[in-house]
Amino acid sequence: MARAADRRRILMITYRGRTEVEDGFLEYLRAQGRTPEIIQRDVGQDVRRLPAILDEIPRLAPDLIYTWGTPVTLGVAGTWQDPDPSGRVGSIPVVFALVSAPVAAGIVPSRTQQGRNVTGAVHVVPTETQVRAMAAYREFSKVGLLYSTTEPNSRAVAAEMDALCAATHRTAIHRHFGLDAAGRPTAGGLERLIAELREEGAEWFYLVPDTFLGTVYDRVIPASIEQRLPTFGVTELAVRQFSALTGLISRYRSVGRLAAVQAEAILYQGVSADQIPIEALKRFALLINLHTAKALGGFYPPIEMLNYADVITRAPASLTGNIG
Repeated sequence: MARAADRRRILMITYRGRTEVEDGFLEYLRAQGRTPEIIQRDVGQDVRRLPAILDEIPRLAPDLIYTWGTPVTLGVAGTWQDPDPSGRVGSIPVVFALVSAPVAAGIVPSRTQQGRNVTGAVHVVPTETQVRAMAAYREFSKVGLLYSTTEPNSRAVAAEMDALCAATHRTAIHRHFGLDAAGRPTAGGLERLIAELREEGAEWFYLVPDTFLGTVYDRVIPASIEQRLPTFGVTELAVRQFSALTGLISRYRSVGRLAAVQAEAILYQGVSADQIPIEALKRFALLINLHTAKALGGFYPPIEMLNYADVITRAPASLTGNIG
C-alpha cells in the first residue's frame, strides 16, 4: 500500500467500533500536529474475525498497531510467554487501550519491564479503591459478580475482590456466563443469574471489567434494577450510556489520550515500546446516575458525595422506558 515516505501508518483494531477512546487518541495526535494515516479494522465483538485482519498486515505494513481491549490485544500480541500467535506482527510495536489487567492476562510480565514491544493504557481504577468507593456510597457485607471465565482479566479481578472481601469480613458472590459449543460466553439466562445474586444477599452488583459483560449492559443493568440491586461500574460506558447507578472511572477520552502519548513517543521520538511503562491515569471521576437511584427506590448517595461527583440526572432515551 503506497504512502508518503515520511508519513506514519497506524493499524487500529477495535472490538465494537470506534469509541470515545479512539476519539481521544486521535484528538491528542492532531493537537500535536501529528497526522498519521489511520487504517481501522473492527472485529464486531467477535475475535474470530481477527485472523483475517492480521493477514492484511504484510500488505498494510503499519508502523504501529493500536488494539482495544484484552481479547483483541491477546489475539494480536499474544502473551509474553507465547508472543505473536499469528506470526504477522513481528517487530511492529503494539499500543493497547482498555486492557484492565495486562499482567494478570499474561500480556506482559510487568507493567514497567515488559520485555517485549508492547505498551498501553490501563483504564480500570484499582479494585481496592473501587471497594472503598462502594462502601462510601452505601456500606455492604455482600457483593455480587457476573463475568466470563474465559477472560483472564475478569478472573484476576474476581480473585482480587475475593481477597479484599476476605480481608474486610465481606463476601463476594460469583456467577458466570454460560458457554456455547465453541467455548464462547453467552448471555442466555443472565436475568436469572442476576436474580440469584440478589437472592443470595448481594447488596451491590460490581460490574467486573469484562469485555463480554460490556456487550450486554443493555440487558444486565435493567435486570439489576428490576431486582433492586444497585450496580457499580468500572467503565464510563456502564454509567453514562447504560445507566449503572454509580462508578469510579477513568474517562474514555483521557485513556485514549494517554495511549496516544505512548504512540507519539514510539512513532515520532524513536522510543522503543518496551521502554515506555504501561500506565494508568492518575485522576478518576465518580459518576452517579440519579435517574437510576430513583428507579432503585431512592438509593441515593450521601449528600457530601454530591459535592464532588459528576451527577447524571437523566437516563439515555433508549433506556428511559425500560428502567422507570
